[in-house]
Amino acid sequence: MTVSKKLISIVIPAYNEEDCVNELARQLTKVMDKLKKYKFEVLIVENGSKDKTWLLLQKIAATDKRFKPIRLSRNFGMDGGITAGLELATGDACVIMTADLQDPPELIIDFVKKWEEGYENIYMVVEKRETSGLLRRINSRMFYYVADRLTDGLIPKGVSDYRLVDRKVYESVRSMRESNRFVRGLFAWVGFKSFGISRPRPARFGGESKAKLTAVLRLAKHGILSFSDIPLRFITWFGISCSGIALTAIFVFTLLKLTIGTPFAGFATIVTIILFFFGLLSFMIGILAEYVAMIHTEVKGRPNFIIAEVLNQ
Repeated sequence: MTVSKKLISIVIPAYNEEDCVNELARQLTKVMDKLKKYKFEVLIVENGSKDKTWLLLQKIAATDKRFKPIRLSRNFGMDGGITAGLELATGDACVIMTADLQDPPELIIDFVKKWEEGYENIYMVVEKRETSGLLRRINSRMFYYVADRLTDGLIPKGVSDYRLVDRKVYESVRSMRESNRFVRGLFAWVGFKSFGISRPRPARFGGESKAKLTAVLRLAKHGILSFSDIPLRFITWFGISCSGIALTAIFVFTLLKLTIGTPFAGFATIVTIILFFFGLLSFMIGILAEYVAMIHTEVKGRPNFIIAEVLNQ
């Protein structure tokens, strides 16, 4: 009796990656040909590119039916692209990776071995970034440190989006319809039997990095606020602390006035303290505004992506 091969889906968001997609397809083909006991479908999600990415993907799809490019109506961000790919994935397992070859395709072989051992969520842990600048490395370390503290260790240090997940894992994430998506955090939140493989992150094969400072900071803010209510609790505890300090100060200054008659002088000091606390108040109102903005997005209920075209379906 012939046993049917298991299917592995590979989901890859791609935005302005005309310099990378041909080499990406070549390396993926090499990996897929090595894993002969599995079938593959490669869902490359063209995310509103302004270059020749879609044209090149059409040519790739014409020569290899395992490649099933998906064109979105516009750019929906990396997490929107991943969500679109997961929506159309049909595999017994699913690999999620980037198109710039900073996620080395040959690591899929190691992912599959761990999946065969019974692990359900196998991910790459970035042990070092070979070409990232100092500021980028500092931002990354700060994000993982703060995320670890605020989410009670939910997001492991150095974990990347590059992973292989069992069908039950990606279906759990796919069932979540929230608009404010931080996919890396969602995979951590659902749990399952996980394993991290440490690797250095190589340089981009070509093109320009999309990880600009503002984009990285936006992603960090989004990820932390989506998975932690500690910033809101901070506001409460800060208010209680300030009230305690104020009551103590009133008691001390009243006692000084009654015992030695020392007036509470110092106009500059008073102004400085007032400005300091107004600045903190504005900061805390800003935290509330970020949460309200996220609630507003969820209430609108708009889709995370819109598919314009799919090839080889």
